[in-house]
Amino acid sequence: MADNIRNAIPLRVRHWGKLAVRPEYRRRHREIKRLRRIARYTPAHTYLLGERLELVDAASFLALYDELIERQIYRFEAGKSAPLIIDGGANIGVSVIYFKKLYPKSHIIAFEPDPEVFQVLKKNCESFGIQDVETIPKALWTSDTALEFMREGGDAGRLSRDEDNSDLIRVPTCRLKDYLDQEIDLLKLDIEGAETEVLKDCADRLSNIERIFVEYHSFANSPQSLNDLISVLHDSGFRLHMQCPLFAPQPFFKRETYLGMDFQANIFAFRS
Repeated sequence: MADNIRNAIPLRVRHWGKLAVRPEYRRRHREIKRLRRIARYTPAHTYLLGERLELVDAASFLALYDELIERQIYRFEAGKSAPLIIDGGANIGVSVIYFKKLYPKSHIIAFEPDPEVFQVLKKNCESFGIQDVETIPKALWTSDTALEFMREGGDAGRLSRDEDNSDLIRVPTCRLKDYLDQEIDLLKLDIEGAETEVLKDCADRLSNIERIFVEYHSFANSPQSLNDLISVLHDSGFRLHMQCPLFAPQPFFKRETYLGMDFQANIFAFRS
């Protein structure tokens, strides 16, 4: 009965009720409003996660905050107190902080290729006193080499594509497959378009992984590879769940693009 009554109350009414009676909710609301007013790609900081967190882009952080902290899309039950987590595309460390709060004894291997963002990642790990995290300033790829990388300035930097012609730097890469010769409790891949090739290269070692989160990116001027990605995961024995944070409400009529992407999907792969 209580749940039915709660669900019948409009969200806006519940919001104003929380503002009236919960000081911590008011403080969080004020801080989110402050961050929303900050111009894109402006260095800033916040205490929303408890300690001082350095930001490279407030808008990117707020999107991560909503997904990772508010909705906890990465939440999982490891069945052990010290799971091994590989974080591909760790950005400024919000995901690392979330994983460490979920499993304080976890060991995390975190990759972030943008050199400026990587320095912020390290600083945030130090600020939060995070231990047993290996931070690696490289992009995940199918080989150990160096490739052109487009610096977006927030959370969408990527190995460069043919259409990328500004703010390019050269970054070292490493082969993800080399890290999968052991039992992995969670592999998180948010690598902005490299995910299909990387997972195809790792296909014969995916059996070592218990669960995978992968953010799939479709670029408007390139063939889609979602079928290949799903096939690799299916053939490795995973069951899939999917969410679509970037989509067109009327895709037959109008399809917007963002940073060259016309579609994006969060794929959760797990053992049934």
